[in-house]
Amino acid sequence: MLYHFLYPLSQDFSAFNIFRYITFRTFAAFLIATIFSIVWGQYFIKFMKRKQFGQIVRDDGPESHLKKAGTPTMGGVFIIGTIFVTMLVTANFFSIPVLVTLGVTLSYFLLGFCDDYLKVLKKNTDGISAKGKLLWQFATALLAGYFLISNGVIDTNLYVPFVKGPVLDMGWFYVLFIGLVVVGSSNAVNLTDGLDGLAIGPIVTSAASLGIIAYAAGHKEIAAYLFIPYVENIGELMVISAAIIGAGVGFLWYNSYPAQIFMGDVGSLSLGGNLGIIAVLTKSEILFVIIGGIFVVEALSVILQVGSYKLRKKRIFRMAPIHHHFELKGWPEPKVIVRFWIISIFLAMFAIATLKMR
Repeated sequence: MLYHFLYPLSQDFSAFNIFRYITFRTFAAFLIATIFSIVWGQYFIKFMKRKQFGQIVRDDGPESHLKKAGTPTMGGVFIIGTIFVTMLVTANFFSIPVLVTLGVTLSYFLLGFCDDYLKVLKKNTDGISAKGKLLWQFATALLAGYFLISNGVIDTNLYVPFVKGPVLDMGWFYVLFIGLVVVGSSNAVNLTDGLDGLAIGPIVTSAASLGIIAYAAGHKEIAAYLFIPYVENIGELMVISAAIIGAGVGFLWYNSYPAQIFMGDVGSLSLGGNLGIIAVLTKSEILFVIIGGIFVVEALSVILQVGSYKLRKKRIFRMAPIHHHFELKGWPEPKVIVRFWIISIFLAMFAIATLKMR
């Protein structure tokens, strides 16, 4: 919002012309979000402790996690809060992709907040029912998809890595595809959020990758050079990505092992939905499977575990999601976290490299 007040002043004061550049506002967003989240985070943690809003640990989880019971949760409130405050300073609200992305993020934030609040209030791990969550998530994603297509913001073509042009025009079925991508991303990130700092690492690397793709897709010459679809005003999503990275770094300041606060569903559901809709807007839904490979593996491990037990009464992993499997194999929690981060960084770099391999 501040951008809309400062940039017009460039007609009289040339120094304000710097606000027209996405790159400047991207770096500014990262710095503002990092500093704000670190400063605000300490007060938020103290507030949650006073209110005794602590994490309810699953009874069927690893025994080593029982000691984490009572650790403040709902850290996603200050992550998403930081992102929105940063956007008020740096975002271009004339960009439809920015508005849709923030709208989806806010909707999933409200869902996660209600779910976390019910868990804390009732002191159990149930919260909102699974059907209720899916209904809310799909309604939001489908509405966003319909709006984007009906207003011509994006087309209905499907793009895949290593191929120069679109491989399929999905027509209005693309709306359903958008729903699956956004909801799948939201829930996959939610499943990954099980160890101190585990989820925020891949969130940061995914946001960085999608931000780079958004900048390229919003630049006609670069998009043509890389054979990726050009989307008007999509480059503004790089500013949001930078805010996610900054807020994530600030959150990690307190969430690193041993965690002083947990993200909660309010953070994981909203950040996952955010990444999902950015992947849709940048037409990189399939590439996002590589970028967010950690999230994909975590979700698949749960699907395979549940499916195997129902069909064969046997488990594939010692415990799902898969990060618990490695814990029970004897890996210390910090080792699991850092190794997953390393894989996430590798996948992000590989995904960016594929942009030229078309």
